[in-house]
Amino acid sequence: MNPSNLQGEWRWLGSGFLLMWFSGFGQTYYIAIFAGQLKSTIHLTDGGFGSLYSVATLGSAALLAWAGKFADDISVRWLGAAVLGGLAVTSIGMANVNSPLILGLVFFGLRFFGQGMCTHVAMTAMGRWFNQKRGQAVSIAGLGLPFSEGLLPLFAVGMISLVGWRNTWLVSAALLVAVGIPVLITLLKHERHPTRGPLAKEHDSRVPDRHHWTRTEVLRNPTFYLLMPITLAVPFILTGIFINQVPVAEIKGWDLSLFAASFPLLAIAHVVAALATGKLVDRFSARHLLAVSLTPLALGAAILVYATDPLALPVLMMVLGINLGMSSTTHGALWAELYGIDNLGSIRSIITAVTVFATAVAPGLIGMLMDHGVALEFQLQVMALYCITASLLAYGLRPALDRIAAS
Repeated sequence: MNPSNLQGEWRWLGSGFLLMWFSGFGQTYYIAIFAGQLKSTIHLTDGGFGSLYSVATLGSAALLAWAGKFADDISVRWLGAAVLGGLAVTSIGMANVNSPLILGLVFFGLRFFGQGMCTHVAMTAMGRWFNQKRGQAVSIAGLGLPFSEGLLPLFAVGMISLVGWRNTWLVSAALLVAVGIPVLITLLKHERHPTRGPLAKEHDSRVPDRHHWTRTEVLRNPTFYLLMPITLAVPFILTGIFINQVPVAEIKGWDLSLFAASFPLLAIAHVVAALATGKLVDRFSARHLLAVSLTPLALGAAILVYATDPLALPVLMMVLGINLGMSSTTHGALWAELYGIDNLGSIRSIITAVTVFATAVAPGLIGMLMDHGVALEFQLQVMALYCITASLLAYGLRPALDRIAAS
């Protein structure tokens, strides 16, 4: 393969895209569409709903930290199919939810299989399969997420109006079983060439001789923990915004349907930013882009605080889309760049678990603070300042990250 392009790699890039797209059924932006019906059906407050969501997501993060290592040992073809199957089963469970306990179990399954394992398997595969064009491979496969962000909320709103919210989840399960699993198995009929050893020497996936860190070594490295405040910012803040669409719409006096209508703009911005960032990662490295990746998120939080005109919402969604494109591509390539690929699945499982943990804490914490009178606008101001602080931290870590990548 000519390392200057990825034209011959569509099967493997497509498998990553597919897993990222179907992860949407377990992502906050899809689940949040059903928040009103779920709260009404089970009689939950904003804080109660957020706390239940948080506890379930925390449980999924704990399991993910252990289960993520399977990405090192099981082929993407069969592990991915099993993950999509699990997501389908929990989607059926959501269609039959009738109590807080059942809802908590369903949230656990959706978050573990969808947000957790789907994205973990996809991004681990891209990091392992590609080296010279890792940034572009991550950005292309990662496009499944913005396409999902753009289509699934509209799909949910349309299906709810046609068949009701419970049947919408049954349709979701049918798509996973009838489309997702067979297409993934077909795409990966032939496994990608190995990334190391004699068979890798003529492929882009060839990696130079370097130290490949173990998970134990990573956990003993202080710089890893200094990266966590940067890693936590995007999942925490975006989850907080998306899960609170209803309160935001009520506070601002905006029509809730405008959120769903604006998601395609978020998706478009996500796509453009991801593709551009992929090329920048391959040219400058992911570690050198960390410091600027949170800037759009700080701007987005500020817009949401001070904007009153409904027309600000489409602008906000585009800014958040830019942030998603930059951060997903940068972080998708970062861990293989820093720590090598031999143990990438077990290392990334920690990162993914931390990310899921952040999305777990956000709804419960923000909802609890709102229940106790802390204005959402004030919380968003704090989030904007946090992003600025985390960006400065990333800039200060550049020398240490360069040393790790060169080890």
